[in-house]
Amino acid sequence: DGSTKAGKMPEGEKMRQCKQGAEQQQKEDEQEGLIEFYGSYQELFQFFCSNTTIHGAIRLVCSKKNKMKTAFWSVLFFLTFSLMYWQFGILYREYFSYPVNLNLNLSSDRLTFPAVTLCTLNPYRYSAIRKKLDELDQITHQTLLDLYDYNMSLARSDWSTLSTRKRSSRSLLHHVQRHPLRRQKRDNLVSLPENSPSVDKNDWKIGFVLCSEDNKDCFHQAYSSGVDAVREWYSFHYINILAQMPDAKALDESDFENFIYACRFNEATCDKANYTHFHHPLYGNCYTFNDNSSSLWTSSLPGINNGLSLVVRTEQNDFIPLLSTVTGARVMVHDQNEPAFMDDGGFNVRPGIETSISMRKEVTVRLGGSYSDCTEDGSDVPVQNLYSSRYTEQMCIRSCFQHNMVERCGCAYYFYPLPAGAEYCDYMKHIAWGYCYYKLLAEFKADVLGCFHKCRKPCKMTEYQLSAGYSRWPSAVSEDWVFYMLSQQNKYNITSKRNGVAKVNIFFEEWNYKTNGESPAFTVVTLLSQFGNQWSLWFGSSVLSVMELAELILDFIAITFILAFRWLRSHKTHSPPGPHPCSQDNTAFPDETLGLSAPHRFTVEAVVTMLPSYNSLEPRGPSRDGEMGHE
Repeated sequence: DGSTKAGKMPEGEKMRQCKQGAEQQQKEDEQEGLIEFYGSYQELFQFFCSNTTIHGAIRLVCSKKNKMKTAFWSVLFFLTFSLMYWQFGILYREYFSYPVNLNLNLSSDRLTFPAVTLCTLNPYRYSAIRKKLDELDQITHQTLLDLYDYNMSLARSDWSTLSTRKRSSRSLLHHVQRHPLRRQKRDNLVSLPENSPSVDKNDWKIGFVLCSEDNKDCFHQAYSSGVDAVREWYSFHYINILAQMPDAKALDESDFENFIYACRFNEATCDKANYTHFHHPLYGNCYTFNDNSSSLWTSSLPGINNGLSLVVRTEQNDFIPLLSTVTGARVMVHDQNEPAFMDDGGFNVRPGIETSISMRKEVTVRLGGSYSDCTEDGSDVPVQNLYSSRYTEQMCIRSCFQHNMVERCGCAYYFYPLPAGAEYCDYMKHIAWGYCYYKLLAEFKADVLGCFHKCRKPCKMTEYQLSAGYSRWPSAVSEDWVFYMLSQQNKYNITSKRNGVAKVNIFFEEWNYKTNGESPAFTVVTLLSQFGNQWSLWFGSSVLSVMELAELILDFIAITFILAFRWLRSHKTHSPPGPHPCSQDNTAFPDETLGLSAPHRFTVEAVVTMLPSYNSLEPRGPSRDGEMGHE
């Protein structure tokens, strides 16, 4: 008996230790953990709906005994949630469209006077090309005589008929005959033979044909107006004559005093230091005042007496009547460091009229980057700038056309700057350049070349809004002494008083100038504010409510991972787990286990449970000491 009790003592001690461990584990389970997860999705959502500050969520819990109300509030809650995020999508789309607000600011300050370009509208018969121009006039005279029976008077009447003169195959006549003026009727171009009977002029159009070098393809340039056709045809040959001049300085025959009779700015006389000169093929001699000099003009006061006042000669001598059909002068106001494109922004001044032009400065500042496709300085535009001045959109478009002209036609157009390594088009060297030019011009106007897409607007540009007033100058009672003084001053005899001179006044209307700026209409702060407005409208909650929703999403993801991990672990384990260290080892009682009934048998698996006391392991009935003594 003593040996038997001695053997049982370790087992009893072991069971007492397991009992104490189970009680300690139960106490720890009852305490709140640092991180707790819910046992199921239902428990998670029930806790969220009962404690969240989002309006309407509590209804999903309070009405759980009424299925109709639960369904109604569930549909209403998720419908409201969907509408709110639909509004969020609209806000996102508006934000990423990068809208802008237009800001209008009026400032008042002394203003720098802009550059003013004035052209004579009188293409000059420069001595370097006078002989070829006279020859072209003779050919045009014969052409008009053949087409319209018009005998044009020429300055050189002693020229013999060109058809009887011997000329080389590369003479001007040869190339003019390659591109003759023709009549066009319906869809056909036919040449009008000599001595042809008179026809109804209304049934015909006039134009000229430009063919490729192999004459396999031709381009028909036709006009409904005979005046436009003759002028364009003459201009085409005139450009070829200009392009044959190896040095452009040979055309620099400025005669400032015979064009500008008087020049005053801000009550002070102008001098040669205040202007620069350049030649325009169609507008003749041009003079730009206040252009990029060391000291720019500044208007001390607004008004006509504090601007630029010019008296210019508009009488045309030595002019080319087939090229220039108007009388007067052409004026353009532009910013410094910008080229004067007289075709785009200029306007004509009438002779015998005083033209008063008032200006208002306007500055436009655009947002770049994602808000617009403007460019700061043109460095990011895929077109090489051929002008030495500041970037403008028109300058880029002309440079783009010139590069395409050189690439396609092998020569450059005379009206635009010459690219490096290229030469101007001349049918003495490039026989079919006219055909190539007009074909390319048609593609350019249809934007096939893509110049209008490549060239972007500058982010900052300065414009001048002009308004003009006109009055007769000089008046009938004062014209005699005015013309007498002008003729004495400039040593020039004015033969046509009504068409001889014109006066131009250019001045600031006021010191106020307008700045049109842009600012982002949707910033990040604005976006968040709009989100808050929508959230409050649909759910009546705050930022903390959004954090509650984020917490719900994180808890949902965590529970999903935990359940998935348990599911994978349970499928990987195929054998039953071994006995727990604190479970009873029945092999120590081989005889007693046979006498125990089934309900008293138990096993401990995976988790710790409360075990019965050591005494409860003894079977009901006689005491174990007695049984052992009986044995």
